[in-house]
Amino acid sequence: MTTKISERLDLSELSSAAYSAMGRLYATADKAAEEAGVEAAIRYLVQIRASQINGCAFCIDMHTIDARKAGETEQRIYALNAWRESPFFSERERAALELTEAVTLVHDGQVPDDVYERSLKVFGEEQLAHLIWTIVTINSYNRLAIAQRLVPGNYAPSS
Repeated sequence: MTTKISERLDLSELSSAAYSAMGRLYATADKAAEEAGVEAAIRYLVQIRASQINGCAFCIDMHTIDARKAGETEQRIYALNAWRESPFFSERERAALELTEAVTLVHDGQVPDDVYERSLKVFGEEQLAHLIWTIVTINSYNRLAIAQRLVPGNYAPSS
């Protein structure tokens, strides 16, 4: 059975200034994380995992395409939902994924001190600050895409 997905208001047109500002925030956060030394693989895993938790099909489609283009393996993408039980992720990736889940599910117990402390130990202050911005911006984009019911399947990465 196929469910018809209908698009809603196009926020990029109807609120272009705010949408553009969101795009700049996202790009700024990603660039700052990169410059601070947060690996591209970690940034992609965070984007995919938050999008999985939030149920954002559009963002899952986009970020898995981008991750594959950057060299991420199918095996790791498929195992991302079960990262705790999977041997495919490094200590840094595990800390980032644990923090991503805590921030994304902030309504479910806040961000526990032990999760925060593990992340701080692994990333240090500067990288952790930028990692948090990466998590916050993908969660914001998930909410925008879901509210608009953006339809996955047409994303093409830039060259």
